[in-house]
Amino acid sequence: MILQCSHIHKAFLTDVILSDVSFHINEGEKAAIVGINGSGKSTLIKIIAGNLSPDEGEVILSKDTTLGYLAQNQEYDSQRTIWEEMQDAKPEIPALEQEIADLSAKMDALEGDALNHCIRQFDRAQQRFTQLGGYAYQSELTGVLKGLGFSQEDFEKSIHTLSGGEKTRVALAKMLLAAPDLIILDEPTNHLDLNAIHWLEGYLSSYQGSVLIVAHDRYFLDKIATKVIELRQSKATVYQGNYSQYQQKRNAILEAQMKQYLNQQAEIKHQEEVITKLRQFNREKSIRRAESREKQLNKMERLEKPTEENTEMKLFFSPRYQSGKDVLSVKSLSKHFGGNCLFRDISFEISRGEHVAIIGDNGTGKTTLLKIINELLPADSGTFTLGTNVEIGYYDQEHHVLHPEKTLFEEIQDAYPHMNNTQVRNVLAAFLFTEDDVFKQVKSLSGGERGRVSLAKLMLSDANFLILDEPTNHLDIDAKGILEHALNQFEGTVLYVSHDRYFINTTAHRILDLTQQTLLNYIGNYDYYLEKREDVERAAIPGISSPGGTERIRVSPTAPPDSKIGNNQASNPAESVPDNKLSWQQQKEEKARIQKLKRDIEKVEKEIEKLEMENERMEAEMADPQVATNSVRLQELATKKASNDARLEELMEQWETLSS
Repeated sequence: MILQCSHIHKAFLTDVILSDVSFHINEGEKAAIVGINGSGKSTLIKIIAGNLSPDEGEVILSKDTTLGYLAQNQEYDSQRTIWEEMQDAKPEIPALEQEIADLSAKMDALEGDALNHCIRQFDRAQQRFTQLGGYAYQSELTGVLKGLGFSQEDFEKSIHTLSGGEKTRVALAKMLLAAPDLIILDEPTNHLDLNAIHWLEGYLSSYQGSVLIVAHDRYFLDKIATKVIELRQSKATVYQGNYSQYQQKRNAILEAQMKQYLNQQAEIKHQEEVITKLRQFNREKSIRRAESREKQLNKMERLEKPTEENTEMKLFFSPRYQSGKDVLSVKSLSKHFGGNCLFRDISFEISRGEHVAIIGDNGTGKTTLLKIINELLPADSGTFTLGTNVEIGYYDQEHHVLHPEKTLFEEIQDAYPHMNNTQVRNVLAAFLFTEDDVFKQVKSLSGGERGRVSLAKLMLSDANFLILDEPTNHLDIDAKGILEHALNQFEGTVLYVSHDRYFINTTAHRILDLTQQTLLNYIGNYDYYLEKREDVERAAIPGISSPGGTERIRVSPTAPPDSKIGNNQASNPAESVPDNKLSWQQQKEEKARIQKLKRDIEKVEKEIEKLEMENERMEAEMADPQVATNSVRLQELATKKASNDARLEELMEQWETLSS
């Protein structure tokens, strides 16, 4: 065991973030912390990294454990180059390298004991250098930097000139090279393109040390995680397996808990009905039975109803009117920034109803292309044309469509002045902003909260052509699922940029890969792209013959790219009939059994009612003065009533048994 968190508690004022959180991580284990935004994931790893103190509990690291922590955003102010910064990842290697060079230079001027001593020092230094992997270090350094998306030319860039995302990648590269015993990563994929994410998956999967990750990338978590720690309602629950296995287990547990709760509620209701009925019988034994059942019911440990946080963002897109069949036509578009050519002479078309994802490495011009289509940037050359009745709704990853100084309420009301106060509040509530939240200023919101406000405005636009730039950034996994469902139900057209592979796989009909200054076209989802990528690039990039620098891949409409033909699934419908028949037969028998029970209960209740009425009639007759003097009749009535009472006792026991 390399890490143990024991009974961690953390609150900010009255807001409890973590309550009695306990778990451990073994050597070599890859663990993921998951939960909705605000559940305390970043708080927990800051406590583990020693950047924040818990109110209660403790974090225990095994002896001599080295720890590396990558926060979401890095503040670098170094004047050194990327290459120079990387040398500090393993400072002992450059020091040994210099020592070996110095000792080698000294040897020529020494002899005798002094030379022997120098040789021994040289051997020790060289042995340590080899042990640390010094001879492979420069190539390892180059491999890590290139794997995370830096080119050879980038190595000489000064750290202080880099963007925030680039600085985060430098920090990640430096930490990976340092190879600590425990790596802690907070949203490491946020600033990585698809190739870099894929490289990092492979690196971490084969990493000898332990890894603790906070991420919303479901593909990434499936590839890396062997344990999932869920934070929900300030508590932690540990699941073995990757993210998909966690989801299955969690859903099964929730279903079982809900089933137990509903079964108990049904039992409570039934017992209350039985108690009421026994009291209605109004006999000494039936009342005692009712009281006994009531005591048992009061002793029952009541299960709490399984509850979920209010995370169900209400999102749906409904176009005001339908566009023409041809939505967007791009012809021979080019764009440069200074001497850097992003793309050249690209052409493509989008038809009504298509969901098209643009993918590519960082810096290839994906966001620039969207901005050109939205007329926020001019193209150097080429044209684009929107079709008939096309109305664009734009989601900007930087949320420039939002006004920092406005409150959430003002943001919606000013954009849609026809909406009254109640309507504005209802919309914001649908995106989880309630009560005084609506008066928060936009500038005070987190990235995920700004994303929800932007989605709210997009939904209200009633546009029929949605253009989205990294819409899943800062959204938690639950919110991503809601957005996926909303887009899949949308009857309009969608064009988006994303590096979320799971999101692309579930929403894209077509993929445009912006690579080598051109577009490659794949008629399918992300799985199809992975399958065909190598063939398409080999055929297209050396000499692209199609107009506008695109390579068209056609797929038979009878066999869509994500079809499962040939997956050895049973093809004979008759094979599944016996199970269905058995299931139907069982249901039929159970239904018949319940109906018989109901008829038996009804029959018993009717006999009880008949005997009770007969007893009441006999008691009235026995009270008659004329009968009171007739000892023979009194004896007959008393005998009959005693017989009825005995039968009533049997019937009540039978009724209780049947009712249970």
